[in-house]
Amino acid sequence: MKILALESTAVAGSAALLDDEKVLGEFYCNTRLTHSQTLMPMVEQLLICTQSSLEDVDLFAVTAGPGSFTGVRIGVASVKGMAMALEKLCVGVSTLEAMAQNLTFLDGVICALMDARCGQVYHALFRAERGRLTRLTPDQAVSAAQAADNCKAYPGPLYLVGDGAGLCFGREEFRSLSPILLPEPLRFQRACGTAKAALAAYQRGEAVTADQLAPVYLRLPQAERELKKRLQKEESSVNTERKDMQ
Repeated sequence: MKILALESTAVAGSAALLDDEKVLGEFYCNTRLTHSQTLMPMVEQLLICTQSSLEDVDLFAVTAGPGSFTGVRIGVASVKGMAMALEKLCVGVSTLEAMAQNLTFLDGVICALMDARCGQVYHALFRAERGRLTRLTPDQAVSAAQAADNCKAYPGPLYLVGDGAGLCFGREEFRSLSPILLPEPLRFQRACGTAKAALAAYQRGEAVTADQLAPVYLRLPQAERELKKRLQKEESSVNTERKDMQ
């Protein structure tokens, strides 16, 4: 089964083509260019270099979140467009699981961390053992301290991955756990991991049609959060004025 996978949930973006678990090719770009500038050109060059076409693809995969709201939307929209045009199935996978899938050669606990801003990280724990990956916790948006506290429940070597790993590595809560900060080529999410997670999801019967594919956000977008906060403040002000008038 040929799987075309896209990853665009953070600054780095990538595209990969796999035949089951064999990597036929992967393009990776870590620049300040937007994913709308880099993602589809990478797909085009990937297909050229592997002498493949979109018609050869059996399954489309994308990291559907958590991550940058804009990046997630670009990746999901790109896959929806290709899958819908060809009437092929697709799979949206967790960004945190996708980055952990690249580390199944390790034995230990993988702590996936993405900078969620506002003093939080997107976080999940996985155990890698004998080439297999087992999820230990659900994806969640928590403080770095809470993420470190979650790690205490699972013994074994602790590996930090994701763009939030460097931010958390130096914190006292994590230093006490003696974590291992993986090098950059292994630390960030890549489309290869997306494809591997998608293959596992497909085998579990979790593939969907293009119109069913949707982003997965753990928090509301910043604009919606600010609107909600403003409305709550205005409602509180109105209630105070009513009490003063009574």
